[in-house]
Amino acid sequence: MPLTPVNWREVARHVLTSRAIDHLEETELVPGGKVTYQFSARGHELAQVLLGLSLDHPHDAAAPYYRSRPLLLASGLTIEEALAGSMAKAGSLTGGRDIGVVHMLERRGRALVLPAAGDVGSQYTPAVGWAQAIIYRQRVLREDDWQGAIVAALGGDGSTAANGFWATLNIVTTLQLPYLFFIEDNAYGISVPSSLQTPGGNLAKNLASFSQLRVLDGDGTDPINAAGQIDQAVSHVRGHNGPALLRLSVPRLTGHSFVDNQSYKAKDVREAEAARDPLPKLKAYVIANAIMTDDEWAQLEQQVERQVRTACERVLAQPDPDPATATRHVFFEGAAIAASRPHPTEPGARLNLIDAVKRTLEAELSANPRLLIFGEDVGVKGGVHGATTDLQSKYGADRVFDTSLNEDGIIGRAAGLALAGLRPVPEIQFRKYADPATEQINNIGTLRWRTLGKFAAPLVVRVPVGMGRKTGDPWHSVSGEAVHVKSLGWRIAIPSNAEDAVGLLRTALRGHDPTFFYEHRALLDTAPARRPYPGDDYMLPFGVANIVQSGDDLTVITWGLMVHRCVEAAQGRGSIAIIDLRTIVPWDKSTVLQSIAQTGKCLIVHEDGVTGGFGAEIAATVAQEAFFDLDAPIVRVATLDTPIPYNAGLMHAVTPTVEKIRAEMEKLLQT
Repeated sequence: MPLTPVNWREVARHVLTSRAIDHLEETELVPGGKVTYQFSARGHELAQVLLGLSLDHPHDAAAPYYRSRPLLLASGLTIEEALAGSMAKAGSLTGGRDIGVVHMLERRGRALVLPAAGDVGSQYTPAVGWAQAIIYRQRVLREDDWQGAIVAALGGDGSTAANGFWATLNIVTTLQLPYLFFIEDNAYGISVPSSLQTPGGNLAKNLASFSQLRVLDGDGTDPINAAGQIDQAVSHVRGHNGPALLRLSVPRLTGHSFVDNQSYKAKDVREAEAARDPLPKLKAYVIANAIMTDDEWAQLEQQVERQVRTACERVLAQPDPDPATATRHVFFEGAAIAASRPHPTEPGARLNLIDAVKRTLEAELSANPRLLIFGEDVGVKGGVHGATTDLQSKYGADRVFDTSLNEDGIIGRAAGLALAGLRPVPEIQFRKYADPATEQINNIGTLRWRTLGKFAAPLVVRVPVGMGRKTGDPWHSVSGEAVHVKSLGWRIAIPSNAEDAVGLLRTALRGHDPTFFYEHRALLDTAPARRPYPGDDYMLPFGVANIVQSGDDLTVITWGLMVHRCVEAAQGRGSIAIIDLRTIVPWDKSTVLQSIAQTGKCLIVHEDGVTGGFGAEIAATVAQEAFFDLDAPIVRVATLDTPIPYNAGLMHAVTPTVEKIRAEMEKLLQT
């Protein structure tokens, strides 16, 4: 029996509502072409509604997945909003941008529902960030109203095979975070049985001995058992006892989605699942315990049916979204940050780029108590490149801390921290190591757009990139910025010197969008990038290039390490304009086009691979918008289509060297 009282009438109303919406969609709206993507929750409703009603703390959050509509209804989603989402109408929460079952919900008296994504298992690590923010807000910011809050991450049994689940399991148990895994085990991942997802088919049994984790197992179709197990799990986590995992067995009474006829299930399996339908069990329970009469249940069914029908009529009358709004909310749409002048505090003293980064981080840690820095080895060690040396000893392990070796967990956690109002600054040790976090990177970038501007995750990911000073290799020397350019919604800065690093990093740390801040390995502690520290308030706007040198005969567009190689290559070679883009999302198109209009020639130099590199985007823009200004073909110098070799001679053979850049400059100057 649950110790916390349950409002069974409210439970019945939400379960019946969810069932009625599914029935209407399955029998009328999908066949009628009004709903084009439908995922039924039939069989899962009771457990989700009970959980939703128990998440009543002002700072509780839930991380849903595509079968979580009953939870949303219990959290405050209206019937009209639910149907508008399915029909992609203007009145839906996303304005028709996302699938109706990819949920999110601002707080309406119960849990805030974190923005879901369509990737299976991607809900777990962002919820880690919310759980850690609960602790941070209590312990660091002294906000007592966060005391007792929890986060619940919902998922099917198939999702527990995903990387994000296991990353989360390690993080929340080692840190003892207020986190509840809510696993709805319907025994199938589409058609794949749970025996192929989990050894023995029961995750709870397998995790029974997992250290520092409370594990519960129950029947999600039985009102008393489900309510009791949920009450135990929520009370455990809310009572500061660490994380819990609750597995509830439920039937999936329809196919995975509207196109799935479940032909892979034997007849007796489907009959057994139908016999476990939680709706008749709920009806029997409330009538047997004199909570409702037969007549009252029938009246509630009729009332819900009328409400769903009425809401459907209203949604059908709603307009479709305005096509003119489709590109809004990719980025923050408020005022851009203005530039400020450098005010060197130590005239004559020149900092390495890595020291400039560290000094900026330290200044922002002092100025903003919501800022926190984390990643592999950033704590006691101070980062593998030294950017966070001594910051943990000065600001404490709550604000500067080490993480487990899992980039999905690092970046996903950052999303949840940002959604909870903090400013996370995760470090990824090398550019290639960001690849395991690709799913979370893509989801963070589209988050503002997908939620129609209701949610956003401003954060800064610091990533050392590129080849080393003397050598490289395929694993630590990747530049790869073009891949992140295609991760929509991210800003990207690639400073070539310490002064720009300070200005761009501070702008990113005070900005409103997720940002990649690239720190080139060959510039971290070398003379070309050294500059005086420009002051603790120095900021540079994104999308404003630096004209390193002016010229009338040739325009060179570049960034990062290649800026210095281009400057060296241009010495004594005519009147050459060199433009350091500084940021590539956004990039300063107007400065580039103005220079080409003057010189008539264009050379693009970058370290990333030549095929599909960002230089190709610049070249396409120049060809489209400045074609008649050109007196010669657009030329690119970039790394050949091969990994970066370890041998120095091989590395120089495939990457842009001063000699290669100079040769192309001379050809263009002679054209």
